[in-house]
Amino acid sequence: MAGTDILTFFVNGRKVEEKDPDPYISLLDYLRYTLRLTGSKAGCKEGGCGACTVMVSEYDNTSKKIRHYSANACLLPLCGLHGLAVTTVEGIGSKETRLHPVQEKIAEAHGSQCGFCTPGMVMSMYTLLRNNPEPTEDDIRSFLDGNLCRCTGYRPILDGFNKFSKGVCGKGDQCCRNKIYDNVPSASGSTASDTVPNGTSFSPYDQTQEPIFPPELKNNWSQYQKSLVFKNGQVTWYRPSTLTELLDLKTKHPDSKLVRGNTEIAIETRFKGQTYAVQIDVTKVPELNQIAKAPSGITYGSAVTLTDIKETLETAIKEMPEAATRVFRGFLDVIRWFASTQIRNVASIAGNIMTASPVSDLNPLLMAAGATLRVTRKGGAVREMKVDSNFFTKYRTTCLAAEDILLSVEIPATKKNEFFQSFKQGPRKEDSISIVNAGMRVVFEEDSDIIKELYLAYGGMAPVTIMATKTMKSLVGSRWQNDLVPKATSLLAEELQLDPGAPGGMCEYRQSLSTSFFFKFYLSVQLALCHQIGVSGIPTSYRSAVSDIDCSLPTTNYVYDDVSSGQPPNDSVGRSLLHESGIQHATGEAVYVDDMSSREGELFMTLVLSERPHARLVSVDATEALSLPGVVDFITHKDIPGEKTWGQPGPGEEVLASDKVLCRGQAIGAIVAERREISANAATKVKVVYEDLKPVFTIQEAIKTESFHGGPQSMTNGDPESAFKTCDHVLEGEARTGPQEHFYLETMGTLVIPGCGDGAMEVHTGTQDPTFTQDAVCRTLGLTSNKVVVKVKRLGGAFGGKQSRHLLGALPAAVAAQKLGRPVRCVLERQVDMATTGTRSAIWARYKVGFNKDGKIIAYSVNVYLNAGMSVSQSRLVVQKILFQIDAMYRIPNLTCIGNACKTNLPSNTAFRGFGVPQATLVTEQMILRVAEYLQKPPEQIRLLNMFSPGDVTHYKQELTPCSGRRCWDECLTNSQFEKCRREVDLFNSENRWKKRGIAVVPVKFSACFAATVSMLNQGSALVHIYRDGSVLVAHGGVEMGQGIHTKMIQVASRELGVPPSIIHVETYSTDTVHNVSLSAGSGTADINGAAVQNACQQLLQRLKPYMTPKGTWKDWIKAAYMDRVQLMATGFYKIDGLHYDPASDKNVMYNYFVYGAACSEVEIDCLTGEHHIIRSDIVMDAGQSLNPTVDIGQIEGAFIQGYGLYVLEDYQVSPDGVLLTQGPGTYKIPSIGNIPSQLNIHLLRNSNNKQAIYGSKGVGEASYGLGISVFSAIADAVKSARADAGCTDRFQLDCPATPEAVRMACQDQFTRKVKPTPEGGFKPWTIRLS
Repeated sequence: MAGTDILTFFVNGRKVEEKDPDPYISLLDYLRYTLRLTGSKAGCKEGGCGACTVMVSEYDNTSKKIRHYSANACLLPLCGLHGLAVTTVEGIGSKETRLHPVQEKIAEAHGSQCGFCTPGMVMSMYTLLRNNPEPTEDDIRSFLDGNLCRCTGYRPILDGFNKFSKGVCGKGDQCCRNKIYDNVPSASGSTASDTVPNGTSFSPYDQTQEPIFPPELKNNWSQYQKSLVFKNGQVTWYRPSTLTELLDLKTKHPDSKLVRGNTEIAIETRFKGQTYAVQIDVTKVPELNQIAKAPSGITYGSAVTLTDIKETLETAIKEMPEAATRVFRGFLDVIRWFASTQIRNVASIAGNIMTASPVSDLNPLLMAAGATLRVTRKGGAVREMKVDSNFFTKYRTTCLAAEDILLSVEIPATKKNEFFQSFKQGPRKEDSISIVNAGMRVVFEEDSDIIKELYLAYGGMAPVTIMATKTMKSLVGSRWQNDLVPKATSLLAEELQLDPGAPGGMCEYRQSLSTSFFFKFYLSVQLALCHQIGVSGIPTSYRSAVSDIDCSLPTTNYVYDDVSSGQPPNDSVGRSLLHESGIQHATGEAVYVDDMSSREGELFMTLVLSERPHARLVSVDATEALSLPGVVDFITHKDIPGEKTWGQPGPGEEVLASDKVLCRGQAIGAIVAERREISANAATKVKVVYEDLKPVFTIQEAIKTESFHGGPQSMTNGDPESAFKTCDHVLEGEARTGPQEHFYLETMGTLVIPGCGDGAMEVHTGTQDPTFTQDAVCRTLGLTSNKVVVKVKRLGGAFGGKQSRHLLGALPAAVAAQKLGRPVRCVLERQVDMATTGTRSAIWARYKVGFNKDGKIIAYSVNVYLNAGMSVSQSRLVVQKILFQIDAMYRIPNLTCIGNACKTNLPSNTAFRGFGVPQATLVTEQMILRVAEYLQKPPEQIRLLNMFSPGDVTHYKQELTPCSGRRCWDECLTNSQFEKCRREVDLFNSENRWKKRGIAVVPVKFSACFAATVSMLNQGSALVHIYRDGSVLVAHGGVEMGQGIHTKMIQVASRELGVPPSIIHVETYSTDTVHNVSLSAGSGTADINGAAVQNACQQLLQRLKPYMTPKGTWKDWIKAAYMDRVQLMATGFYKIDGLHYDPASDKNVMYNYFVYGAACSEVEIDCLTGEHHIIRSDIVMDAGQSLNPTVDIGQIEGAFIQGYGLYVLEDYQVSPDGVLLTQGPGTYKIPSIGNIPSQLNIHLLRNSNNKQAIYGSKGVGEASYGLGISVFSAIADAVKSARADAGCTDRFQLDCPATPEAVRMACQDQFTRKVKPTPEGGFKPWTIRLS
């Protein structure tokens, strides 16, 4: 094994050889930056988003078959690929060659919006088909459990991929899923289910047409199994091929790391600063990859993957008697939810054991099952040991010596008198780290219910996996009867206590889970004993506690108006034209900022960030960093030639901190280097000395210290104080929302290219506001706007987060590019992006409401406090929006609202989809629930009684005409069969104690476009060219970020010019083409830019009229006009007129129009864990005359799921020191594919026409966000039933987000009451509540 070998593997059929590969380089980085295969996206680099998914193939010499598996390229070490074949999205199809059916189907189904996640989705599905050409729908959903999407809501992705599933629906072609594609003309005029825009026919899947596995890897298999050594820098990678070699290496290098899937080591080295000089790849040691079955159990070699374990356990369960497989079933129940498919495909059982994580999914199961390990070392005998209470000695440490090698693990079979069950509770079901997990096993005396042995193992309850030994010993000899539960749970509550400030937090919840899990185990075993030996069973109402919540496969139904039969075929308005970049998304050919090719002389920039929340900068020393090879410069505030502060709407924060830092993550300087890895390493070498100042983090602290951005903002209508005196009832309450991370899949990125000696700058960046970006760069560099060109091709998601916060990296990059005269690229890593760029603001509100005995609200007073962060950014505008939208959908004659933007030492918070309306909606809907509860009336009755009607006037004196809110409400009640479902929910709740259902229907009102107070933003511009061949080029002021704006602009031009969409192309946005544009936000982008495109097209059509002879063609007319020297280029412009606002006026027009909708959601919760599932959601939305129904439906369901994330799922956590604890998908959980409703029905309100926007359309991308509160309200409804059963008569309010912790602790019962309450003060909590 002496010397250094050559790494050889294949990528898309091409042989790759690499001498001296770096063990720290991932496959993803090699694909993107060496091979320039940028289809695989860098979404998180921790294996949590799936954007980098590739297929790995290898030859199995035993079965003589090719094995394919999906994997995260960001985790796969380059050195581990020897002898393997990698397939990326570029390798299966492209627009220039042919499209693979998987790529076709996801595009056909409108399964991409921003498109950043799409290549990963495609490759997961592609790998599934390579292994199983006819998967079930459940196979498809399960295989996508490691792929996140922030835009679509997942439904269209499943719809597209389910086309590969046999037996999709018993209705065949009449399936409701097919209706959405009916009468959908494409560019060629045929239906979208037949062709894509480039005319390529959609083809069925044919496995025989797939690329062959490289023959060299098969024919020379034995040569690729040989031992290897790779050395690069200070790291050596060994790949032994025998156990003897492995033992020798481990003895020689006892501190070496054994590598199988690299899923843990990659995180440690990338994010935790760990270094391992020697790494040993164990994948080719035969003894570690063996599987042996015996009556006593199944023995797995330590390198066997979790996927292989899962498959063998499934086979064993089918083949062996039920009584023998109870442990196997318990393991399967957890492995199914272990991380993701991509992780399970490479991670080993030994890796799970030896990392010794206290929240390991498998270690409690191994401990409870009494699993046997076989261990050896060089010169020693093979010894066996049990995974018992002595195996894990301290945090992430086992009792094994450094030179020991874990050979195998035996998972034992069970006997007839033995029962086993596993439990896991995380923030969500898929790909989620456990909060608490457990394995429980009981052995009874023969044919009795007397406990002979009991094993209760827990993860998440101590620094190590532990056994509840005291409880176990105390219960031996007891009978498995009802009196066991209070005794056992009391013992567990006493034994498994957590200190209030224990790592991980959620102490009361975790302790309640420990007893709740035992109760579930008791019920399950009692039910089994009832069948097995005839003991008494369990109450019928308790039986649902035994099983998991049923997450049925999702079904969907959509209703919208078809275009009229007389509409010309070339007129694509109102038709579901495919996303103009949908095919490029699916093939990986869509280019984002960091996909752009490197420019000559390009440098990479890494920001040096503050590690203190509030401090003076004593010194900043970059000497060590600048001494490193490849480092070019360190940029500071002294290098800025122009203005040193920036902000929107006005200057508010420094480009680079000069004297003081105001939050963790504030940029102090920036390292510029020849390569990104050099830059990243050098940034850690900059030494900063701080003088700490007292920070402010929470709203309560800001109120106490009077720390605000400006004075309070307020709005009053009527006389609330006088009105309160006339009300039958007056109540006071409060409401809060937490922060929400944007989690766009593409992180912030910028490439700045300086001009050739003319002082000009070309800025490629991901922004929603190119004009502001241009202005900010000019001010920072001291340039005029005609010297700076900003270009935006597309964004991989934005949601308001890229309105201004991208400048955190863009401005320093521009400074560096100007100073050094070389292109500079700055792309934030996911964890840095999340820690620096801000979120949706958390709010806290106190309200007072006066109402009559019938529920009519007379007066409403609200004080809202918003956690703005260190600079004002958008926060005062968000407060203003809250003031105007605090009425939600309700007419309240006397209303006052006061808002404050709190100045805290957190990264500056910013715009987010809905711009304050989701927070305002939550406050007022909580108030509605409070009124309904007080009057003991159904909430929907209170909502309807106070709901706006046509002609009503808002508290800012704008008449709501037209107002379709009540139509949406009535249709939603009808479509959802609300009354019937309400009765069914009540019946279910009366029959079930530990599972509860809830139902709620909620209306929404959203103001589209920008307010009269910023009316200058309500303008759009466009440029339309017609070329001599008849093709049309459109440039407009909108930024494509997944909302389909380019597609809609093509449809507008198609209608106005009377030409097919196939000959129209939308150009990359550039400030030198269309200038002074408004930001893409507020759901008005299509309105203003569509009208501008329309204006330009109408000018052109007017010029062409003299040449449009009946017998001529479009090309004939263009040729004739050109020959006659007619200008075939026109600029279009549009502005929204008629908006005005005066607080003293009785008649205002603050907004151009309103969007209305309603949603009804039904949920089921597990009262013992807090877990939930959405059974059904019905949505009715007024989209006017939709420009593109399927694009609008995609926006509606994507916003709905994102809003559901805000209200229910996403838990943003900050430590008392201001450290963000939820950095990346591993700790911050957005909705995944398993969170979508089992039944989702979306209806676009029929016969609606909006006279205020182009072709009667409406912008719906933000309005539907608030509909997610229907899920929140339904969960609250379910909790109410649980509390009633528990005899809880005191009032409760479910706070947002309604996480499993919040739901479980609201469902008070005998188990939560055993938990000692957390004391007030006297300890340092794990997290703080920012609101």
